[in-house]
Order: sequence, then structure tokens, then C-alpha cells
Amino acid sequence: MSTLETLTLFFMTPENTVSIHPYFRPHEGKRDEFIAGMEAFIERTSSEEGVLFYEFTICDEIIFCREAYVGGEGALAHLGNVDDLLQSALAISDLERLEIHGPAAELDKMREALKDLPVDWFVLEARLVK
Repeated sequence: MSTLETLTLFFMTPENTVSIHPYFRPHEGKRDEFIAGMEAFIERTSSEEGVLFYEFTICDEIIFCREAYVGGEGALAHLGNVDDLLQSALAISDLERLEIHGPAAELDKMREALKDLPVDWFVLEARLVK
């Protein structure tokens, strides 16, 4: 196992992992433009220390970003890092849904900063750790 894999397993625990689940619906005729912009998000995110994984998936007209971070701090650092890209993406799409999942203590670190967004907060209640 590489050092990076070992560190990822060490830091990625249910006790501190926060995942963000935004669902975007590109405006009419803007799907290809939105998809073209995904690479800029990935490139910018790749330099973040707190990112655990970051990817885009598509189902019909919905584009989903599957992403997770070490703690609320890691998630907030990411949002600050990509804010300009996110504003550009939101100019050509609607945010259909925004979920943030994680332990209550980590979510609480984010609530004030995201109070103006339509977030559905999912608090970790049960888990399996192997």
C-alpha cells in the first residue's frame, strides 16, 4: 500500500468524513458547456489537502458531483477554492438539490458559512467500519 493510500485510510474515517452532493441541471443548450467546465473543477480540486475523492457523474440531464473531504474544514476549504468556478457553473445551470452528509460535529462547523444555501443536512447515525 502506498503512503497516500495509507494516509487516506487513516484520515478518511466515518468520524470526520464530510461528503457534498450537489445535483445540477444545465440550462437548455448549456449541457456541453457545463461538461467542458468539469475539468477545471477537477484540476483546481486536485491541489487540496483535504479532498478524499472528487468526480462527476451524469444521469440524463442531471450532473452530480460526488465529493468527500476530511472534516468540515476540508469541505469549506474546497468551497472557497472553487467559488469562482461554482459561480460560473451556476450561471448556466440550476442547483436541483444540495446534500451534505457527515457526523453532526463536522456538519456544525459548516452550517453558519452555508446558511444561505438550500442545504439538506444528513447526519451520520449508523455505520459499518471494516
